[in-house]
Amino acid sequence: MSVTIEAALKQAAEHLECAQSPSARIDASVLLCHLLDKPSSYLFTWPDKTLTEQQLSGYQQLIKRRCQGEPVAYITGTREFWSLELDVEPSTLIPRPDTERLVELALEKITSACRSVLDLGTGTGAIALAIASENPGISVIGVDLRHEAVALATRNREKLKLNNASFLQSSWFDAVSTSTSQPFDVIVSNPPYIDPEDPHLSQGDVRFEPSSALTADDHGLADIRHICFYSPQFLSHEGWLLIEHGYDQGESVRELFLSAGFTEVETIKDYADLDRVTRGRYCHNK
Repeated sequence: MSVTIEAALKQAAEHLECAQSPSARIDASVLLCHLLDKPSSYLFTWPDKTLTEQQLSGYQQLIKRRCQGEPVAYITGTREFWSLELDVEPSTLIPRPDTERLVELALEKITSACRSVLDLGTGTGAIALAIASENPGISVIGVDLRHEAVALATRNREKLKLNNASFLQSSWFDAVSTSTSQPFDVIVSNPPYIDPEDPHLSQGDVRFEPSSALTADDHGLADIRHICFYSPQFLSHEGWLLIEHGYDQGESVRELFLSAGFTEVETIKDYADLDRVTRGRYCHNK
């Protein structure tokens, strides 16, 4: 039977609503655009155009995957971040809009004298590539423990032609000291910060994302503590550290910054008015 684009979208949205998708209509549109390899405007321009049996069958399969909870970004293989289209894979976290706040705040601290930036736990390379795209004159290095993430971030760099970014496999700072001799003016990180016992880990998209990139011991603070403690060794004089964290971790993260010797420590909220990023400056004793 023939089914129009409009009818297919309506039916898909209904299925997704029954499956409790939080954004059923958007998901339905994104997946159909992906299948047809068309922009969203195509769906509104040609609502009466009929889908072939092959297209309809393929679309139904995509909707089924989404109804089972699989994230849209993993189904399509892409996600936009900072107006950059990034390839994504199940081996890495899906870049989220909240993390663009970290990029904005890092850019505030990147002056004309800044030479280099380090992104810890780079994943898809989203943060590093966003910063590199705004500052073609500086060197941005992203590191990740997983070689799959490093390979993915490198592919995204090549696709976006951002030659001032590079990626390295490293457990936090372990391989950084051998790869570069200069200190970094800014260090940024969106590390694992969820408590392994958090019930939200069994809900929504995070069920499909790698737990190693989501959770950390000590109520989600173990990796943040490690980064705060070791960052001064890799920061230039008066360099900045910025870390994304959970909405209820602001006070604890500020204490970690202060105990590591950072000054001008502050926690900044995201656009939902929730604590999201803590930053501080490190001044070396001369």
